[in-house]
Formats: sequence, C-alpha cells, structure tokens
Amino acid sequence: MWWIYVLVGVGALAVGVILGVVFRKIIGEAEIGSAEEAASKILTDAKKEAESAKKEALISAKEDIMSQRNDFEREMKERRAEVSRMENRINKKEENLDKKTESLEKKSEQLDKKIKDNEALEEQIKEVIEKQRKKLEEISGITAEQAKQELIEQVESEVKHELAQRIDELETQFKEEADDKAKNILSLAIQRYASDHVSEATVSSVALPSEEMKGRIIGREGRNIQKLETLTGVELIIDDTPETITLSGFDPIRREVARIALERLISDGRIHPARIEEMVEKAQREVDASVKQAGERATFEVGIHGINSELVRLLGRLKYRTSYGQNVLQHSIEVAFIAGMMADELGVDSTAARRAGLLHDIGKAFPHDVEGSHVEIGVNAAKKYKESREVVHAIEAHHNDVEPKTIIAILVQAADAISAARPGARREDMENYIKRLEKLEEIAKSFSGVDKAFAIQAGREIRVMVKPEEINDEGMKVVAREMAAKIQSEVKYPGQIKINLIRESRAVDYAK
Repeated sequence: MWWIYVLVGVGALAVGVILGVVFRKIIGEAEIGSAEEAASKILTDAKKEAESAKKEALISAKEDIMSQRNDFEREMKERRAEVSRMENRINKKEENLDKKTESLEKKSEQLDKKIKDNEALEEQIKEVIEKQRKKLEEISGITAEQAKQELIEQVESEVKHELAQRIDELETQFKEEADDKAKNILSLAIQRYASDHVSEATVSSVALPSEEMKGRIIGREGRNIQKLETLTGVELIIDDTPETITLSGFDPIRREVARIALERLISDGRIHPARIEEMVEKAQREVDASVKQAGERATFEVGIHGINSELVRLLGRLKYRTSYGQNVLQHSIEVAFIAGMMADELGVDSTAARRAGLLHDIGKAFPHDVEGSHVEIGVNAAKKYKESREVVHAIEAHHNDVEPKTIIAILVQAADAISAARPGARREDMENYIKRLEKLEEIAKSFSGVDKAFAIQAGREIRVMVKPEEINDEGMKVVAREMAAKIQSEVKYPGQIKINLIRESRAVDYAK
C-alpha cells in the first residue's frame, strides 16, 4: 500500500511544481508589463520637463539679450552726447585760438614796429656816443683803448692788493689757530709729565782718605796705576789736588768701572796688580748688571715691550751718558712720555710714539770711536735689531737730517725739542753761552736795514729793530725768514730761537 502513497506523493509533488512554474510565469509577465508602463510614463514626464526647461531657457535668453541691447543703446546715447559736448568745446577753443592768433599777429606787427623804432634810436645813440667819445679823446689826449687798458691795470692792481691782504689775513688766522692748538697740546703733555729733572754727570774724580793713598795707588815703579789704566782704558790723573784723583776717559762706562774699582780698592786697602784685576772684573760685572737693569727699568717705565735685548742693554748704557749736562736715558724716557701724550691728544698710536721717543738717541750709547753721527748710528742699530720703519724714520728725522714724513716723526722731533729746551734741562759753559749770544746779535746786525739787535730770554729770542725808511712791513717777513735760515745754518743751539722784528716810525717836532 505504501507505494500507492508514494505515487500519490510524487504526483502531488509534480503537480505542485507545475503549478508553481505556471504561477511564477503569470506573475513575471504582470510585473514586466507594469515596469514597461512605469518606464513609458517616466519618459513622457521627462520629455515634458525638457520642453518646459527649453522654453524657460529661451525666454531667459531673450530677456538677457533685450537687457544687453538696452544697455548698449543707452551707453551709445551717452557716448554720442559726450562726443557732441567735446565737439562743442573744440569748436569754442578753435574760435578762441583764432581770436588769439589775430591778437598775436597784431602784437607782432606792433613789436616789429617798435623794434624798427629802437634800431633807429640805437643808431642815433651810437652816433651820439661816437661823437662824445671823439670829443673825450680830444679833451683827454688818450684813446679809448688806452683808457680801457689803464682801467684794467688799475682794477688788477686793486684786486691784487686786496687779494694779498686777504691771503695775509688768512695766513695770520690759520697760524694763530694752529699755534693755539699746538700750544694746547704741548701744554697738556708737559703738565701731565711735570717730572723733577736733575742734571746728572758721570763722576770724574775719586776722593781719597789721605795723601798717602796716592803713593799706594801708583805702586812701586808705577805698576799699580799702569795695571789699573790698562784694564779699564781710563787715565788716572794724580796731581797736586789734595786727596783727589781725577779719572779721564771718553767712554763713560769705562770711567764708571774705573771709579767703582778704585773706590773698592781704597776701601779694601789691599792694592796690588792681582787685587786690581779682581776688583776691575767685579766692577765690570756690576756695571753690566746695572746697565741691563737700567734698560729694563726704562722700557718698563715707558710701557714698551718686545724690544731686542741688545737694544735694552744699549738703552741702559745711556744712563752713563750726558748731553749738555742732561742725562740721556732720562731725556729719552721724558721724550717717550711727551711724544706718547701728544699722540693721545691727536688720536695717533701712542705706543709707537713712545717707542720711537725712547729709542731716538740710541746712537749715543755706542763708544766714541764708532764712526758717524749718533743719528746714523742709531738708524743702523734700529735696522739691525728689526725695529719698524716708522721707528727708524723717527730716529733718522729727529734732528732734521731727513724731512719728517710721518706724524710719529714730527711728534718725536717736537718732544725732543721740548725736553732739551726747557729751562734747567741742559747746561753749557759760560764761554760758549756768551759766544752764542754774540753770534746771534752779529748775524742779525749783518742784514741791511737793521738798526739794533738784542739777544734776550737766555738766547731763546732775538729782538731786532729795523730802520722804517729802508724796510717796509712786507719786507720784514722776508728779512725774518732769511735771518732764521742763516741762524739755523751757522749756530748750534738747543730748542728753538724766536726772531722778533720791530719796525717803528716816529715823528718828532718842537713847539717854540
């Protein structure tokens, strides 16, 4: 029986499947028809909307075109109106120009007429002037060219005179200003370095405790004195001067060695050749040490470093040199300070100025048997020990052996003159001093037109009275310059000498 149920089931299943397929087909055809209707409706609506949008776009475009056309027509109307106004203005200007042209033509005609009238008047004036000129030439007896030449010469003479006066005034003004500035700088430098200066001289004599000591120093058959003179190179002068022995020698270092050795021999009492040799060696070492210390102390005091050790030793030797009674080392230190302070006032390198000032007299440290002036010797020494060209030039120019070309050289030259020329710095014997004064007065009186001459201010100034009828005011400057040149060439002196010429006119009469 079961198979019946199976068959029934399978048949039912087959029927169900068939029915399902048929039902699905019916439903699909219905859906497709509905979709086609919807699509057709959408297409129809879209066409309607497109037509509507097209109409709206056309309407909007037409409106824009009409608006632009209206704007263009309005703008064209405005431009036509503006052009019309401009044409009116141009027409008016043309009318005005025509009127002005007519006016100018009338004025031109009037001006031409005036010019012709002026030309005729000028011709008349020229004729009158020519007549007057001929009449003046007849009266004066000179031609117009001659009168013109005289006038030109007169004007030239007046202009030259005024120009000379102006130049003289300017020279005087500039000189006064320069003198004031220089005096200010020099006074500041001197005030800042107002040191007490004492003239030092090397000792040339030795005091003895008794007259008996002279014999002991001479020794048997003169052996002691010969040994001492041989070792030191100094001559011992033993004369009738009581209890004194004089040392004579050109080299101050040797003289100092001899003085120290002799004083120690006298103090020790044992005087014989071997002891003399020992004392001279000790004195030599002591002087060498003193020389070195003096040189180092000078460089330290001035504030200069890096100087060659040999130059330092030469500086120390200046401690035993004097010039007109002035200690050369002290003078060199003073020149260095003064030059440095003047350089500070002028804004120049003060270190270089002090260095050049300290070494300017280094040539005096060499023995007298070295050939050449102390300037030449100093220049050679500075070059040898690699000093700068600026320092070498300052040494070379400090006595005007060459023309100073740098500010440092000029400052060293001025500082050297200040240190040497100030009162009390140097001394000279009375005989030479009197001879120098007489020589100054003699030179001044040798010039034509000089009435009297007096050396005053200890020889620092010479006052000259000139004859007013022989030397005028302008000639006084020439005479003063020539007198200064002659004094410089013929007289040796420290510092500078002022030449003061005086011209005085007097009128004398008597009431009776």
